[in-house]
Parts: sequence; C-alpha cells; structure tokens
Amino acid sequence: MRRSGEPEPADLDRCREEEELKADIIFRNAEIIDGTGGPRRKGDVAVTGDRITAIGDLPEMAGGREEDCSGLAVAPGFIDPHVHNDLAVFTHPDMASVVSQGVTTIINGNCGFSLAPLTAPDPVPQPLRMLFGLNAPRFSSFRAYSDRLRAEPPAVNAGCLIGHGTLRVNEVADLERAADARELRAMSRALDEALDQGGIGLSTGPFYAPARASSTDELTQMARVAQRHGKLYVTHMRDEGDRVVEALEETLEIGRVSCCGVHISHHKCAGVSNFGVSAHTLGMIDAARMTQDVGLDTTPWTASSTILNSGRHRQAQRVIVAESEPFPEHAGRDLAEVAAEWGVDLDEAVERLLPATGIFFIMDEQDVQRILRYEHTMICSDGIAGGTHPHPRVWGTFPRVLGHYARDVRLFSIEEGVRRMTSLTADRFGLKERGRLRAGHFADIVVFNPATIRERATYDAPVQAAEGIASVYVNGTAVWKDGEVTGSRPGHVLP
Repeated sequence: MRRSGEPEPADLDRCREEEELKADIIFRNAEIIDGTGGPRRKGDVAVTGDRITAIGDLPEMAGGREEDCSGLAVAPGFIDPHVHNDLAVFTHPDMASVVSQGVTTIINGNCGFSLAPLTAPDPVPQPLRMLFGLNAPRFSSFRAYSDRLRAEPPAVNAGCLIGHGTLRVNEVADLERAADARELRAMSRALDEALDQGGIGLSTGPFYAPARASSTDELTQMARVAQRHGKLYVTHMRDEGDRVVEALEETLEIGRVSCCGVHISHHKCAGVSNFGVSAHTLGMIDAARMTQDVGLDTTPWTASSTILNSGRHRQAQRVIVAESEPFPEHAGRDLAEVAAEWGVDLDEAVERLLPATGIFFIMDEQDVQRILRYEHTMICSDGIAGGTHPHPRVWGTFPRVLGHYARDVRLFSIEEGVRRMTSLTADRFGLKERGRLRAGHFADIVVFNPATIRERATYDAPVQAAEGIASVYVNGTAVWKDGEVTGSRPGHVLP
C-alpha cells in the first residue's frame, strides 16, 4: 500500500526519465573524433560527473551547461606516454604546458629515472639531478609517492613507470659495472614491490651513465619482473646513433628472452651518418612484431634534448643551450656562439656550462616523417615542465602533429593522428576506460579547431601555448579554457 505523500509510480518513472535526460555538460554540434581512427561524425557529447554519459544526436537531453562546438572537433584527451614530470606534478600542478596542447594524461618515470622509489642520498648523478634537482623529495616506496599524488593531485591524470636507473643508484655500489647477484636481487625486489603498488611498468635508460654499465642479462632479469606483473619494458635504448641497430637488437632480445612486451621510447636515428637508417629499424620492428610484443613512440621534431654533456653535441648540426646553472644568461643561445665568445672549442664550452641541458639538431626530416607515418607509432613529447628555454616540444608537440603533419603535410588523417595520441596509447599502457569517446568512459576531452590547430612554440620562443585548443577537460572538469588554465586539479593516479 502506498503511504500518504509518497509519489505515484508514474511520477517516479517520469522523474527517472528526466534524470536520464539531464547531463552536467553537453558539447553540441561537434565534429566527433572518437579516438578509434574512424571518420568523424556530427553530434553531441554529454558528460555527467567524471564520465561520458551519451554520444550522438541528443536533442531531448538538457545540460547544466552547454558548449556550442560548431566547427570544432571533440576528441578524447591526448595521452603523452613519455614525459619527465615526476616532480613537476607537485611543483607545477596546473600543468599548463601539458593541458594547453590538449593532453589530459601523462606517463612519468621514463628513460630509467623515476622519482620513486629514490632513497640514495644527494648528490644524485645526472640526469637525476637535472630531472629532480639537488634536494628532491625522497620517497622510500612507490606507494608513498602515489599517496602524495592522490593528496595533492595535478590537473592531469598521471601514471608512472619504475626507473631501472633509479633502482641502480639506490642499490649498486659502483655504477661503472654491472650489478652483482646481491644488487640485482635487491633491485628486483624493489621493482616487484613498486609494480605491486601501482607502477605501470619498468623503464630503462642504458644510454645514460647510471645504467650504461648494465649488462643485457641485468636488463633481461629486470624485464622478467615486469613480465610477471603483465607490464611493459620501456626503454631509452643504449644507442640511438651509430649503434642504433645493435641497440634495437639488444632491446628485441631482452623482450624475447624475458617474454616481456618492449616499448621503444622516442625512436630516432641520430647523426648525419645515420640519416635514412629508420627504413631499416622500422623493418626490424615489423619483423619482430610477427613473434613478439613490440611498440614505440616518437616526437615530431628534428632536434632532441637532454643533458648537455651527453656527447650529442659532436653529432649535431646545431646545439642550443637550454639551461645552464652557472651561466643562466646563456639559455637560448647557440653553443657555437658561446664557445666562440669564450675562445674555446665546443667540448670546453660544454664543460664550463655544466650542469646544463641542450637542444641538439641531430635528426633528418625524412626519418622523422617515416617514423611518424609507421602505423604503430604513438606520439610523445619527452617534455619536462618548467625551465626558461625548453625544447618547443614541451608546449607544442601534439598540435604540431595534428596541424603540421596531419593537416598540412598529410602524413595521415587528423582522425588517425588522434588515434595515435589516444586509444593506441591507452591500450598499450593498460589505461582502462580512457583514450576513446565512449559512453561510460572517463570524460577526458579536448575541444579543438581542426582548421587552425598548430604549435606556436618555436626554438627561439618555446614557451607559448598552442593555437586552436578551445577547451580541455579532465575527468569532466575544465582545466584549460579561453587560453588559460582554470586552476582545477581533477587528475587521477593511474592505472
């Protein structure tokens, strides 16, 4: 029996129907690019809370707020699989350089260096010092790092790889040699624990001094730990220049022996003598993919960036000083000009500028395009938020791909470009319910103008927000709108 004052059943049904026809936000009249690579279609996207609730022609649905997206594309927020913002998520939590180009999810801990678990005392060796500073916070466990990230969330979603180089700095007494049996066991235990606590994979960087002495067997043993967790081995390979083929062979061998999926970071063929070699390396990757799990990402630039004394200045056609602690006034200047002004050769100029970072013009445009065009290539920035004169990739990578390479050069369609920034990456790194516009998925959304999107960041003026990004939402909350960060920090810790 219905009590006095209770609603009639018909009233309850009507209330439920009205509730179902309401959303917090509706993006109207959009060109929907859903992240799958399929053709765009006209329609509306509805969001309630942190989820997408409906997609299509939604004339009967009302939104608490509605955005007219006529002439604009609505796409999944872009996912950057390779950044070094482990510390910046705390020091630059609005992530302006990231969200301004449509990125809603980042993966930290790359090239073998994660901020957690870092237990070694200062001074830490390069490039840890460059990435995290002299007085970086210490997290004895990955759980401690992720707990702080949950307590102090940034504007974007963030996952983190566990760096083999960091584990080496913690455990290996002499970084000039391979780890001994005891040290390898200690590193394996630490990796196992960190992956249990939410690390999304293992990263290595045998290119860099802290891990250069690591043997193939050492790296394979670490990959076996990742494989037991069903997670990837992600690597800045031992060489990307004259020995890039041998380095790729080593990476593929590590994957075969460990049965672990391998992912090649920022694939490139560096140095004039290696221009064109990407035709061979991509063939190697294609052949390997027939029998093992192999993926890769790359950046859309002919210049790379890393520590100034990496040796790349000897291969580069031009070098820009990005940052120098003892000579900050030289940030943005050509290394050759600084050397000439001091009356020294390039090697001596590098030594005087240290600690420092550089931008190295070291790749061929045809290689860049060939690697970008390869159907399995994801897009990454390799960016580090902050700095007075960073590589323009920090602010401009994703709009450059969609504007220059997709729309103008026509390497692939804009829809395909979006796929390489969204679903391809989400699937590769196990980021569930992200990377696609789909009802029930998290509402990570970028609204952009396909006709005008482009990078504004240049090598001379790198700190500039992109053109054509109208708004960016993370978990249903606006983080970039009208050319500014909103101050909201709705990011989740992933996975």
